[in-house]
Amino acid sequence: MGSTDGDELAAGPRPGKPRSRQAQDGPQRLDALLPAVALGDERAFDAVYDQVAGWVLGVVRRIVRDPAQSEEVMQEVLLEVWRNASRFDPALGSGAAWVMTLAHRRAVDRVRSERSQASRELRSATALIDYDDVTEAVQARLDQERVRRCLTALTELQRECVRLAYYSGYTYREVAELLGVPAGTVKTRMRDGLIRLRDCLGVE
Repeated sequence: MGSTDGDELAAGPRPGKPRSRQAQDGPQRLDALLPAVALGDERAFDAVYDQVAGWVLGVVRRIVRDPAQSEEVMQEVLLEVWRNASRFDPALGSGAAWVMTLAHRRAVDRVRSERSQASRELRSATALIDYDDVTEAVQARLDQERVRRCLTALTELQRECVRLAYYSGYTYREVAELLGVPAGTVKTRMRDGLIRLRDCLGVE
């Protein structure tokens, strides 16, 4: 086919190109054109291209949906027609049916390929997740929520004593000074508060 082999075809449909006399003759000419294409007749292929490109794109669009990918698949189908026209057997059906079968097969293959790629990407992404870390993080968040909920059940003085001593690291004496209450009161409220927290959290 010389320099026009796959290069012109890969460039996509050729808008504004005059339709050949053969293309105007309708589908019945396709059966006669395909054997000529099989022999490398470029003019015959141009006629086939003009005649079936619209049909092929319509079939592909119904399956692939995506316009850009449909154009790509259409070009692949027409390239396959050029390369494999010798496989067309008129005894098995019309040329139009043969081309539409190629189009349908290519479109389905593209959809399956896209789905497989998406599935591989999903598996790859989930493989990067450390489920132990996720479980620990969820458990820690749940524990925090439980502690926060149980803290609200304490009196205000108990809650402040626990927060200052256990979450801020202050000593009993420092807590007493910060809250302006006797150290003995802090110890008592701390003990009572921790007992209530233990019961609320179900700690043995």
